[in-house]
Amino acid sequence: MKDYIEERAIELAEYIIRNKATVRNAAKHFHVSKSTVHKDVTERLKKIDVSRFREVQAVLAENKAERHIRGGLATQQKYRLLEKSAGVTFLPRKIRT
Repeated sequence: MKDYIEERAIELAEYIIRNKATVRNAAKHFHVSKSTVHKDVTERLKKIDVSRFREVQAVLAENKAERHIRGGLATQQKYRLLEKSAGVTFLPRKIRT
C-alpha cells in the first residue's frame, strides 16, 4: 500500500474519532468520496492500526444507530422552514413548538 494512502487512512480515523464524525462529514472535510473514506477506515485501517480501527468502528456504529433520529429531525426542520416561508401548516399542532 502506498504511503499517502496509509497516512490518509490514519488521518481519516483520527478525524472521525476526535469529532465523532460520520463518513459523509469526513469525506466532505478531506475532499474525497464516501466510498474512499469507508474503504480507508474499514479495510485499510484494519491492516495498519487495529486499535484505531476498533475506535472508528465504535463511532460508526453509534452514528448508524442514531441516523434515523437525525433523519427525522432534518425532515421536521425542513417542514418548519416551509411553514414559515409559505404560511402553510404541515405538522400536527402537538409537534409544533
